[in-house]
Amino acid sequence: MMYYGHGNGGGHWGMWIVMIVAMLVFWGALTWIIVTLLHQRGSRSDPRPPPPIATGPDPLRILDERLARGKIDEEEYKRLRYLLKGTG
Repeated sequence: MMYYGHGNGGGHWGMWIVMIVAMLVFWGALTWIIVTLLHQRGSRSDPRPPPPIATGPDPLRILDERLARGKIDEEEYKRLRYLLKGTG
């Protein structure tokens, strides 16, 4: 009795070629998936727009306006400016 690929000494080369190609496709796809995931993880580009920058009035500008209107004197202006900027 002759079995499929056994007993006649010839073997079945077609199945070996299919298995080799299937393994190459499998490892190639696995490598591609890993590289793609690592690339996406590294870039982390967020499609959402960044939050808007505060558009309220600038505290230093308000302080300058208060000095110009005479609501505060120069000593108060210097003290508040120091607090806002952290410089002397």
